[in-house]
This record gives sequence, C-alpha cells and structure tokens, in this order.
Amino acid sequence: MQARKLAVEGAIEFTPRVFPDDRGLFVSPFQEEAFAEARGGPLFRVAQTNHSMSKRGVVRGVHYTMTPPGIAKYVYCARGSVLDIVVDIRVGSPTFGRWDAVLLDQRDHRAMYFPVGVGHAFVALEDDSVMWYMLSASYVPRNELALSALDPALNLPIDASVEPILSDRDKVAITLAEAERQGLLPDYATSLELERRLSEVPLTA
Repeated sequence: MQARKLAVEGAIEFTPRVFPDDRGLFVSPFQEEAFAEARGGPLFRVAQTNHSMSKRGVVRGVHYTMTPPGIAKYVYCARGSVLDIVVDIRVGSPTFGRWDAVLLDQRDHRAMYFPVGVGHAFVALEDDSVMWYMLSASYVPRNELALSALDPALNLPIDASVEPILSDRDKVAITLAEAERQGLLPDYATSLELERRLSEVPLTA
C-alpha cells in the first residue's frame, strides 16, 4: 500500500494494491502496518462505521465535529466514484483554510485519513456511489456542525456545470469566515492533542 501526505496537515491518502482475476478482484482498503508507518501511530479504536449512498451531483459537507470531543475518520468509496475533500478548519493550523481532494472510486480503491478537527466534504460523480467510514467516536448530533461547501472563499472543486444536490442542513450552512467569527471552529493545538491521544489506544482495546 502506498501512502501520500496531503496538503492539509495530518491528512493522508492511501492507495492499496488491487488483485483482479477472472472472478472479480480482491483489495484491502485498510492495512494497519502501512497506516501506522504513514501516520506515526496505530488506527484509533473504531467506535462506529458509517455507510452512505449518493446519486450523481450530491454534495455532502463540509461537515466537522466540535473539538473536543473531535472525531478522526478513515474513509473509502466501495462503489461508484466521488471527489473526496479534506478542509483545514483548525484555527492556528499552518494549513488553515487549505483543502485537498482525492478521487475515490472502485477502480483504484484509494482511501483517506481525516485527522481530528478537519472538515470533510465529497461530491458524488456517479449514481449509487457508496462511501464507507470508520470513526474514532460515535455520532452525536449536537456535536456535528457544517460549513458551506459553496463558500467562495474556500473555492472547493465542485463542478459548476452540475447543479449540486444538498441536504436542507447543508443549504443553510455558514461560511468559514462566519464560523470563525462565531468561535465555532476547532482549535489547532487542541486538535493535535486529541489526535495524539488516539495513538495511545491499542487496536485491541
């Protein structure tokens, strides 16, 4: 498995080796040894897994978790294709306001690691695109916040030729600047400390 650090500090892209044959294929989207080497520590204890399916043009995000408690994610696309986007919204981060995007699909089976405190969005590029997540903590609605994926200041790579399909929540999400003004964004130092603690939790815990 190959690992590549992304433009947002702490975010990592993973590309596994795919083994096709006349029956289909085999692939391991998560591999502990490669992950630990790239991140400098083991994967968090998995508290929850999520599965979503989206039609072409759906834009989900930019979603993030209040920090603390914060959540880290490991995600991949099990079917279809999406443009997966990590956004650095950690106030004080050297890459604050920066984003990076990775094509996740059922051909290359890339995966992405999202450290504590960053924002996550994706654009479904074809119908019935399935995303699968591993999360370091359980979903708690009151801790989940959203920023506008259409914020001009972020300038995310959303194809202007396709009318984005947004949830009601995402339609009214505020901009990054407004969230910063309201004090709603994660703090960089706090995010790093919570991220560090994840490495202290063994996989068998």
